[in-house]
Amino acid sequence: MTIDLNADLGEGFGVWLGPGDDASLLRHVSSANVACGFHAGDPTIMRETVALCAAAGVAVGAHPSYPDLRGFGRVPLMLPPERVIDDVLYQVGALMGIAAAQGVGVRHVKPHGALYEAVAVDPGLARALAAEVARLGEGLRLVVPASSPAAAALATAGHAHLREGFADRAYLESGLLVPRRRSGAVITEAEAAADQALALAEGREFATSDGTPIALSVDTLCVHSDTPGAVAIAAAVRERLALARFTVAAPA
Repeated sequence: MTIDLNADLGEGFGVWLGPGDDASLLRHVSSANVACGFHAGDPTIMRETVALCAAAGVAVGAHPSYPDLRGFGRVPLMLPPERVIDDVLYQVGALMGIAAAQGVGVRHVKPHGALYEAVAVDPGLARALAAEVARLGEGLRLVVPASSPAAAALATAGHAHLREGFADRAYLESGLLVPRRRSGAVITEAEAAADQALALAEGREFATSDGTPIALSVDTLCVHSDTPGAVAIAAAVRERLALARFTVAAPA
């Protein structure tokens, strides 16, 4: 059994180094989502993060966002679909160029924050975005939440995608994430995160925020670099998966 474990990296800007310990996280994950400049990241940080990923043998993905540095990409913006797609292609193309200069390929595209949430519930936007992302490179896949309207639409349309589950976020009964503004939205206890990660990897039921059990089918698991104790969480998740005989590896 194989499962991918990813983290959002490179989320600094200029002299601000960002909230996470990227080098330590890279010891535990198999894929990285590299910020592309619109919510965090700049050309130098992108280059340095790709180099860290290459040295660690971690697959590189793009982490595009709404143009929202002030709100860290977590503020919803009312933009027309064509503008959203243009912004994503701009960011992904920038990372692809920086990565190619180091002999590294970009494997996936995972929208960040409010953009991720918007794509999750808008099948039309998800299909259009997946189609345009695929034009950038063969095998480049869009990452969307497992059991979301977007995941169902992409499967029906035959678009390449990855279904994501979260070790460090609480879920609603609908299968979507508890909004960050609510208490308990972020799971900071490493063993609790590891429990949820293993249940997700195995497709077993786990408890939502109100106690209702749900089960999701996932291809990749996420630990956020800005979650308090992220490195300890990623290590606990990786250990728990190994004990259950999962191989942690980026999707082929």
